Amino acid sequence: MWPIDTPPLLLSLLLQQADASSPPPREPPATESSGFFSRLRPEGGVDVYFGHNFNRPANSANFIPGTGTSAKRDSEVAINLASIGVSVAPEPVGFKVLLGFGTGAEVVHAAEPEGVATGLDVWRYVQQASLSFANGPLTLEAGLYPSHIGLESFQSQLNWTYTRSWMGELSPYYQTGLKGTWALDAAWSVQLQFLNGWQTLGDNNRGLALGTQVAYAGPRLSASFNTFIGNEGPEGSDGLRLFADAVATYAVTESFKLAATVDAGTQAIPGAERAVWYAAGLNARVQLTEPVALVARVEAYRDADGLMTGVEQTLSGATLTVEVKPVEHLTFKLEGRHDRSTADVFASRSTTDMGAPVLKDSETLIVLGATAYY
Repeated sequence: MWPIDTPPLLLSLLLQQADASSPPPREPPATESSGFFSRLRPEGGVDVYFGHNFNRPANSANFIPGTGTSAKRDSEVAINLASIGVSVAPEPVGFKVLLGFGTGAEVVHAAEPEGVATGLDVWRYVQQASLSFANGPLTLEAGLYPSHIGLESFQSQLNWTYTRSWMGELSPYYQTGLKGTWALDAAWSVQLQFLNGWQTLGDNNRGLALGTQVAYAGPRLSASFNTFIGNEGPEGSDGLRLFADAVATYAVTESFKLAATVDAGTQAIPGAERAVWYAAGLNARVQLTEPVALVARVEAYRDADGLMTGVEQTLSGATLTVEVKPVEHLTFKLEGRHDRSTADVFASRSTTDMGAPVLKDSETLIVLGATAYY
């Protein structure tokens, strides 16, 4: 310390000299979240199943054509989905690339429009590939990303049951386009999307589709209202599709949860009346002990004009699932499922003279699925 009687001018000179001789202040160390490589996260997993169909289908295929993104093959150990990828959280720019292989990946991409530089052979292994940008309440995402519609995910570990509902199978698991999400506050958000179409990377016409969402996430209740508006007819034909989907999950207690879904859709059909379909489902989940949960689901799906399933029918089903999670990142699900239709749509053991399976109006499955993920 300098004496208290040091003259002001001398004190000023001494302070300047001290500042000049001191090392420059260090820059504050960068936080972990600010570095690109510190935000890089690997992701992946393997989803394996064995399913037994009491119909013993001649073609070894469970469910109806175009569906079965889980447990599609009968009476064999099969890989539903093996995935690997990386992601970077948007601060403000990020991305995610996830590749997927297996029976589920084949089913989910089966309806890709075929054309120049597009189709099943081009996109069959791509599960997600998107860029993202976040700034305050606004988040933008462009590319291939999970759909905003429905309760269920394409990844088994994120669902209550192992097999998917008819509403999940007959609505998009993924979409391609540009998505903007605006967080109104801690609970409410809104979303607008410009899309190529209904679960497609390529498009079969030149018109873009619109998707919207209004979502609420509270401490016990989570809910969303989702829409899709777009032309799903082939090039040059009228096929405007209007679709609405409502999802709600409610925690009755810490160990007991309910989830409900309702769908309704209509589409213009050239030279015919508009096609209509609607559906509803109810799910209940009880956490019995720390590693064990019991899940039940009932559902009904009315395809009044056969647009979504290829047959005019009403599908109904009931599912009971026992989930065991012995350690983190490993889940086993033992499931019994019975489905019934007002039409003959499920393959049986018998075959026609042409070798095709004879169809029945019901199907019962027992499935054991194991999913390991990180």
